[in-house]
Amino acid sequence: MQRKNFHFIERLPLVLPVWQAATLTTLFCLGGLVVRLMVDHVMPPGYPFVTFFPAVILASFLFGVRPGVYAALFCGLLSWYYFIPPRTSFAFDRGTMIALAFYTGVVVVDILLVHFMQRANYHLAAEREHSRMLAENRELLFHELQHRVSNNLQVVAAMLALQRRHIADERACRALDDAAARTALVGRISRALYDPSGAGQGMEAFLRTLTTDIMAASGRNDVTVTLQAPAGVSLEMGAAVPLALVVAEAVNNAIEHGFATRGGTIVVTLQQDGDATVLTVADDGVGLPPDFEPVDGSLGLRIAHALAMQLGGRFVLEPRVPCGAIARLELPGAAH
Repeated sequence: MQRKNFHFIERLPLVLPVWQAATLTTLFCLGGLVVRLMVDHVMPPGYPFVTFFPAVILASFLFGVRPGVYAALFCGLLSWYYFIPPRTSFAFDRGTMIALAFYTGVVVVDILLVHFMQRANYHLAAEREHSRMLAENRELLFHELQHRVSNNLQVVAAMLALQRRHIADERACRALDDAAARTALVGRISRALYDPSGAGQGMEAFLRTLTTDIMAASGRNDVTVTLQAPAGVSLEMGAAVPLALVVAEAVNNAIEHGFATRGGTIVVTLQQDGDATVLTVADDGVGLPPDFEPVDGSLGLRIAHALAMQLGGRFVLEPRVPCGAIARLELPGAAH
């Protein structure tokens, strides 16, 4: 209701035909006259204009300066004729001159105040509309930029995959496959996560979409991913892509090494530990080899360590009891 009233005030003064504005203004003035006549027997002497001021203000507020001036003149004549002694005449003496001067000063101030208030309100509405159009253009340009960036990343991923066909070395082919997959993932994340308003991305929806995408790309239907994340937790935009890549590396590592020969379950859990955000990716696979050293891990694990450090956090991969492995990412204040 308050918002509707606000929009109505922005449209004032109303644009009406002259005869309509004049008719309504005349009715306001006559209404002031009727009210003054009704209370005349209880009003003390010396208040000839008291019921006419609202008519002047209302006409100025609704219809603008000219109807306000007309209302001021008409109400002044009515009050002069009916309520300034000697009544029912336009007698002019010193007392009448002082009363009319006082009335004129008050209505002039009222009309000017209403006029300048409406001008300021008009300019404010115009600025608000201009800001709205700029915001819409900004959002449109941002979406177009994100669309182009994502498309370019997909093109790069396709070019890497195409280049792979011309390479016979198995290790080189695997490296190009990994690079193409990571580039395509960054493109999909950029398209899904970034918001021109700068608002944080909901972690639950983000992780669910990400893990579903990873499982679809892996082609495995014997591995189940479950998600445990509190509702209402948001992710800072600067941490979106690095965190997504860390999660992708942890899930892919579990699929590739933990479930190389069998299926199983991967549990992705998000927790708040004080001011820090803790994300774990646990699997019930074959676990880590006895001689596993994190610093000597795969390129994906080294990337995960580097991204965690970039976010000011820590990434560890360790055995899980009784079986499997658990990847743990700790980020200070990445979610809120």
